[in-house]
Amino acid sequence: MSFRPVQCLQARRSVRWQGLGEEGLEHLTVSATAEAVYAEAVVIGARGGTPYGVTYRIACDLDFSVRSFAVSTTDGRGLEMTRRDGAWYDSRRGHLPDFDGCIDIDLAGTPFTNTLPIRRTAWQMGTERSFTMLYVSFDTFEPSVDAQIYTCLDPRLFRYKAADRSFTADLPVDEDGLVMDYPTLFQRL
Repeated sequence: MSFRPVQCLQARRSVRWQGLGEEGLEHLTVSATAEAVYAEAVVIGARGGTPYGVTYRIACDLDFSVRSFAVSTTDGRGLEMTRRDGAWYDSRRGHLPDFDGCIDIDLAGTPFTNTLPIRRTAWQMGTERSFTMLYVSFDTFEPSVDAQIYTCLDPRLFRYKAADRSFTADLPVDEDGLVMDYPTLFQRL
């Protein structure tokens, strides 16, 4: 089982998701160079009835291991972190050792970050894998550690499960590993 080669992203690919439940929209552009994969997006939405506007940029190695990310809001809040030699650094606070075991990130308001562990990992149908994610909520922008489990149900279908079993969703993905539909949260336009 495999996805399209990362070189297919050199021409840039843009997709949009609509938020379900509460209003929202994301416009994402993914591109690749000979050295890295980049994702840049604008997200507007609401969480708990409070509207937000967010931009993010993620830089990954060609295997989709996260190198760095920056997230900022239209009201001036934000977070920038970089991973070097397995260690995470915040642009303001320096080394944050609590996150050193995390390779992937999960940004709360986007389905794109589900692509990271899906593309980074070799899968066989029925394979289940646990991931320790660096999670960023769009309301506080304080990073935290989040345990997640993914199971490959079909070459283009993955089950996402919060390790605490509080949430489960079956995520169909396209040939690039981008989520098509995230039940109750997002739908690709």
